[in-house]
Amino acid sequence: MLVLTRKKNQGIMLGDNISVVILEIKDDVVKIGIEAPKDTIILRSELYKSVTDENITAVSTGKSAAEMLMNIMSKKK
Repeated sequence: MLVLTRKKNQGIMLGDNISVVILEIKDDVVKIGIEAPKDTIILRSELYKSVTDENITAVSTGKSAAEMLMNIMSKKK
């Protein structure tokens, strides 16, 4: 894992077309901005894990995509 130190308004580039900028630092929360092509999927890691877990469950239980989506959306509320 690469570890970088950044201050407010500083950023990093991922490849040629993804930019990550530190927008705000307050207490133990960091707000970041990400500029990426529209076809780039960007998910918070906890949401990514949830989607992955749902996919594994769906394969084993035979749930439809619509059922999986409804399940994920209901957990967000």
